[in-house]
Amino acid sequence: MNPLRKSTGANVLKQVTLKALPFADAASEDLPLSQLLRLALFQVSVGMASVMLLGTLNRVMIVELSVPAMIVAVMIALPVLIAPFRALLGFRSDTYRSAIGWKRIPYLWFGSLWQFGGLAVMPFALLVLGGDVAYEIPFAGEVLAALAFLMTGLGMHMTQTAGLALAADRASDETRPRVVALLYVMFLLGMGVASVVIGWLLSDFSNLTLVRVVQGSAVVGIVLNLIALWKQESVRPMSREEREAPRPQFRDAWADFMAGGSAGRLLVVVFMGTMAFNMQDVLLEPYGGEVLGLSVSSTTLLTAMWAGGALLGFALAARQLTKGLNPYRMAGNGLVAGLLAFSVVIFAAPMQSGAMFFAGAGLIGFGGGLFSVATLTAAMSMPAEGLVGRGLALGAWGAAQATAAGLSIALGGTIRDVVNQAGASGILGEALADPSVGYSVVYHIEIALIFFTLVALGPLVRRGLTLKPTEGGLRLADFPT
Repeated sequence: MNPLRKSTGANVLKQVTLKALPFADAASEDLPLSQLLRLALFQVSVGMASVMLLGTLNRVMIVELSVPAMIVAVMIALPVLIAPFRALLGFRSDTYRSAIGWKRIPYLWFGSLWQFGGLAVMPFALLVLGGDVAYEIPFAGEVLAALAFLMTGLGMHMTQTAGLALAADRASDETRPRVVALLYVMFLLGMGVASVVIGWLLSDFSNLTLVRVVQGSAVVGIVLNLIALWKQESVRPMSREEREAPRPQFRDAWADFMAGGSAGRLLVVVFMGTMAFNMQDVLLEPYGGEVLGLSVSSTTLLTAMWAGGALLGFALAARQLTKGLNPYRMAGNGLVAGLLAFSVVIFAAPMQSGAMFFAGAGLIGFGGGLFSVATLTAAMSMPAEGLVGRGLALGAWGAAQATAAGLSIALGGTIRDVVNQAGASGILGEALADPSVGYSVVYHIEIALIFFTLVALGPLVRRGLTLKPTEGGLRLADFPT
């Protein structure tokens, strides 16, 4: 066979693969596609654990085990308390020293162990908490359940921080935006598949089934993480002198990080923007049912609308960022989409339009997807210099994002209840006694937060962050489906 013809055929096959296979062009010479897809499995594991904590066990504790809602809320909030420590975890993975030179893998491994341990003891702790297991020690159920939630939360945060840092280390400047989008999609995929499978397995609920499902999730999680971390970090032997040399202090690295100029403002933007997009997280479905009179089956589709909008946002972000668009400008586009989204949701009530409501939910996902991918890309693209490594930058991003998400969800529900109770009692007057007022107040606060976030983002847009453009236009590989 003619070698020239053979080479041409191989090139054509490569181009067809890049156009047809989703995220095929997220790979690079240092991070081949097979290794990238394996590494992304840690996001599936974290997504599965998130569904378990925030969805499945939430409902099981309240409905099947009759645990008071206040205790359930406290348990779910416990993993959020660990979120601020993600910056420290990321810094420790930047500066970790081992005989074989690994930095990220040990934190991925120990994060997997914490996540596995928390889920392994979780069902027994919940059975004690619900009173199905006799005990004489005061508050034994509360203490055991709190420890299980803390262990699982610590494992999730450690695994995700180290995994994102490892992906940032191995990705090239050109492929990093697509790697970010892929990791986000894998997280959503893990949540989606886990919610369907776990819901089906628990359809015929019993205490024994609960133990099997939760502990089975623990085993699946650690297996996925083992596959993800296998041979992902090269061995670089270190001498005894290198390992025993004084390690930099976190406070010095944090001061160096904040002195970089853009870092502190980026964290403010991430915190306020996440607050703006997540205050409605527990209100969309009740809003559709209570204000618009939608059925349970109809409001359930809201999650699909939100997820569809988020995936479209990921696709657009991956396309534009690989063309060299300033990620801060992309984040601003997401915030502007959020302004439109919340306005549409607010006007859905007086218009009594379910179509407007569903469109607003999709736009919320779209704007949030643009904002999240853009700010994470900005954090992953920060230069690793001085005492500041990518682990610290990504840990700080994750800390700001997770803390804001937990706080905003709690505030959103609280503000809605307080306003509606005040309206029902007549304190606000007859005109504001409608049930939609509490929801509307939360949505207007979110719009105000978006404006504040745009103000904080402005100097970053002017300062700019240059990404190297890659060749090619919009292809099937841009779409995360």
